[in-house]
Amino acid sequence: MGKGAEGRQTMDEHRFNMSLRKYLKEVGVTSQQEIERVVREEGLGGKGKLKVKMVLTAEGTGLKHVVEGEIDLG
Repeated sequence: MGKGAEGRQTMDEHRFNMSLRKYLKEVGVTSQQEIERVVREEGLGGKGKLKVKMVLTAEGTGLKHVVEGEIDLG
């Protein structure tokens, strides 16, 4: 991070964006793998819908973002 005109830290937007995208890709891929695993191991395929919830927090901040949904099990 560089210094802004007023002496405070400025963010490298490109670096931030790339790091954020990398993290979100890992979340998406690993979450899908875990959902597929539990559906397979617990024999849930074809049994209605799976209610899911994702909770995002960030250490040292007030961030708490909740996404709830249903996955059709076919």
